[in-house]
Amino acid sequence: MNARFLFVFLALACGAPLRAADEPKRPNVLFIMADDLRPELGCYGAAAKTPNLDSLAARGVRFENAYCQQALCNPSRSSLLTGLRPDTLRLWSNGTHFRDKNPDVKTLPQWFKDKGYETRCVGKIFHNWHTKEKGDRKSWSADEFLHYANHGDDVPEVKGEVPKNHARDIGRDYGKVPLCERRDVPDEAYYDGRVAAEAVRVMGTVKDKPFFLAVGFWKPHAPFNAPKKYWGMYDPAKLPKLAATERPKGAPAVAFHDGREILGIPPKQIAPTAEQVAEMRHGYFANVSYMDAQVGKVLKALDDNKLTESTVVVFLSDHGYHIGEFGLWGKTSCFEFDARVPLIVARPDSKATRGTVARGIVELIDVFPTLCSVCGIDLPPDIDGGNFHTVLNNPGRNIRHTGFTQHPRPAYFDRTEKGVPEAMGYSVRTRTFRYTEWRDWATGKLLSTELYDTTVAPEKVRNLIDEAKEADELKAARSALHDRYKLK
Repeated sequence: MNARFLFVFLALACGAPLRAADEPKRPNVLFIMADDLRPELGCYGAAAKTPNLDSLAARGVRFENAYCQQALCNPSRSSLLTGLRPDTLRLWSNGTHFRDKNPDVKTLPQWFKDKGYETRCVGKIFHNWHTKEKGDRKSWSADEFLHYANHGDDVPEVKGEVPKNHARDIGRDYGKVPLCERRDVPDEAYYDGRVAAEAVRVMGTVKDKPFFLAVGFWKPHAPFNAPKKYWGMYDPAKLPKLAATERPKGAPAVAFHDGREILGIPPKQIAPTAEQVAEMRHGYFANVSYMDAQVGKVLKALDDNKLTESTVVVFLSDHGYHIGEFGLWGKTSCFEFDARVPLIVARPDSKATRGTVARGIVELIDVFPTLCSVCGIDLPPDIDGGNFHTVLNNPGRNIRHTGFTQHPRPAYFDRTEKGVPEAMGYSVRTRTFRYTEWRDWATGKLLSTELYDTTVAPEKVRNLIDEAKEADELKAARSALHDRYKLK
C-alpha cells in the first residue's frame, strides 16, 4: 500500500485529525505603519530619499490612489484595523477608545490571533494616548512595546551630554522637545530607532511560528527631530519649494483649520517666517528618511532570518499631511494632501506583479479583508472594507471607483466645551475629482460644497462647484457621496 494512503488509513482508524503533509503553510505578515506620512517617497516620484521603501515597492505592488477614512490618528487607525468606517464605529476623535463604543469588535490582529497566528505589536499601531485604555491587549499575543507614549516626550536618550541642537528656532516647543531638532545622535536615541531594534528582536523570537508582526513607526509625525545625519541627506536649496501657499480660490472657510498641532493653540500661535517654513519642511523630509532607514533594518532582519519568501509585507500610513500647502500644517482636512496615503504590498509568490503600480482607488478599510484573503483566512462578517486581492494579481483591475474621507469641525471637537462636532465634511474621490459637502452636525443641513480637479498642480487647484453644476462627473460624485453617507 502507498505510504501516504497507509498513513491516512491509520490516522482515520485511530481517530486522529488529518493534516496533509503538503498542506501549504500560511504566510507570515509583516505589517508596517508610518504616522503622518503622505506619499512622500521616492517610489512615488517625490523628493524624499527612501531607498528601503523604494526597494520594497520594487518587489511588490504600489498603490497610487489609496485613501484614509479620516485624517486623524485614532479614527483612521481604528477604522483600518477593524475594517469599519468611522461612522460605523461612531468614532471621529482621538479621545475615545474604539472599544468604548464597540466592545466586541474584532480587529485585524485579533482575527489573525484567533486563526492561530502569533500576533505582536512593536511601536505605534493603535492610537490610545488620549484615551483611558492603554492599547488593545485583546489583539496581541503579548504586551505591546512602546505603545502608550506621546510624540512630545520623544527626548533624545544618550549616554553623557546631549549634543547641541543645530536646527533653526521655530518659536515653540513640541511637548518636551523643540519643534525642530537636529542633533548628532544615534538612531536609537529616539523612539523609532528603539522600535526598529525591538522589532528585529521580536522577529527572532517568533520566526518559527506563523506570525503577524505589526511595527508602528512614529515618524514623520512632529516633532521634526530626526538625527542630524538624516537632515544632512538634503540640500535645503534643492528641496521642493512650497507650492500653493494660498487657499484654493472659492474654497469655503469650513474646509480649513488653524494648524494648532504645529503652530500652537490660539492665541499663542506662531506665524512662521519663510526661513522657519523651510526649516520645518526640511525637518519633515529628514523624518521621512529616518523612518525609511528604520524600515530597512526590519526588512533586513526578514532576510537575515530567511523569512522574506514566506512573509507578506504591507507598508502604509494612517493618513496624509500638509507642510504649508494651502496655508495648512498637519492633518484634519478633507483635501487630497491629507486623504491620500502610501500603500505597498509585497508578497513572496508574486513575481509576475513585482514592481507594478495599481492606479485604481482603494481605501484603508480594504486592507483587513485583503490580508485575510491573501493568507487564506475567512473574512469576518459585517465588515465595510472590500477585498483587493484580485488587484494584487492584476494591478490593472479595480474593486472600487470611489474613495471616501470625512472630518469634523472643529477638528478636535472633543476638546471643546460642547464636546460634539458643529459640522462634518463628507468627501469622495473619483477618478479625477474630489467632491466634498459640509453638513451641519445637528440638522444635516448643507452648509457648503467643494469640487476640485485632482489632475492639476496644487497651485492651480480651485473650487469648481459653481461652474460644474450640470457636469456628469459632479452628478456621479454627489450620488456616490449621498449613497455612502445616507445624505439628502
